[in-house]
Amino acid sequence: MLVSIDNDNFVVPAPNVKSVSLRRGRLVASPDATYGLVGTVFRGTSGDGKSVDVALCGAEPSHQDPDVMWYRIEAWNPMAQQWENPCISNSYVQNPRAMVVAGVWDSGGQHKDAPGKLTLACELGAISKCIDWGYKPWGERNGQSLAGLHQACTRMARADYCGDGRSHALEYTTIDMYDSLGVLSRTTETSTSWDPARASFEAAWAPDGATCLARTRDGSSVNTILAECPGRFSADPAPDLGNGDHCVVGREGMTPDTVMLRNRSYGRP
Repeated sequence: MLVSIDNDNFVVPAPNVKSVSLRRGRLVASPDATYGLVGTVFRGTSGDGKSVDVALCGAEPSHQDPDVMWYRIEAWNPMAQQWENPCISNSYVQNPRAMVVAGVWDSGGQHKDAPGKLTLACELGAISKCIDWGYKPWGERNGQSLAGLHQACTRMARADYCGDGRSHALEYTTIDMYDSLGVLSRTTETSTSWDPARASFEAAWAPDGATCLARTRDGSSVNTILAECPGRFSADPAPDLGNGDHCVVGREGMTPDTVMLRNRSYGRP
C-alpha cells in the first residue's frame, strides 16, 4: 500500500477533466473518457495520514490482464524537495509501478469502502500481487464476489495471522494457495518453481486474518502467535480440513465448509 488519492482533488488537473473513476483496474477520466490522465497531479494521503501530492507519470497496459493498467507514479518529497518513486524496489524490479484499487486500507491491513478515494498499490505489495494472482476485488466467480478472497489473500501474502497488520512473511518464500471458489487450485505436480514434497500446510484464511494455523512461515512458534492475539485461536479441537491440511489451532466455529483460502509453503511442518 502506498497512498490513497481523492478522485476529484487535483493539484494539476488534466485538460477538461473534472474527476476520475475506476473501471475495473483502470482510471477513466470524467466527464469525457477519451482524455488521457498522464501528467495529472492528485492530492492524496500517505500511509501516516499526511497530505501528499502524487503525479501520474505514465500508464502501461498489463500484458497478462486487459482489466488492469499499471501506472508510473511519483510523490513529492518535501524534505528532499524532489519528486521520487515511493514504491520500494528489489533486485528483480528496479522501478516498481502501481495499480489503482477502490477504497483504502488502514494500518491494520483492513480494507474500507471509501467513496471517492482510491488506493495506489505498489507492484511489489500484497494488494497488487493478489490481483495479479487472480483475486480481482471487482470480479466474480460462480456469481460470488471476489472482494473477500482478495482481502483474505492480502492477509495470506503477508502472513498476517492475527489480522492486525503484523507480518510474519519471509522474502522470496515459495507459496501455493488454493481457494473455495476454484480461482486457484492446489498444485500437486512438481515443476522448476514448486516441489509439493518440500511443502506443508501453513494456514487457512479469511478477510480478517487466519482462521486456523498449522505453523508459521517465519519459523517462530505457534505460541508466539497465540500471545500476539490472545483469545483468537483454540487448540480444542484442532480442525482437520482434509487432504492433509490439519490445523494445530483454529478459531471457534470454523469448519472445512467455511474456509475461504488456504496455503502451503516451504518450511518445517
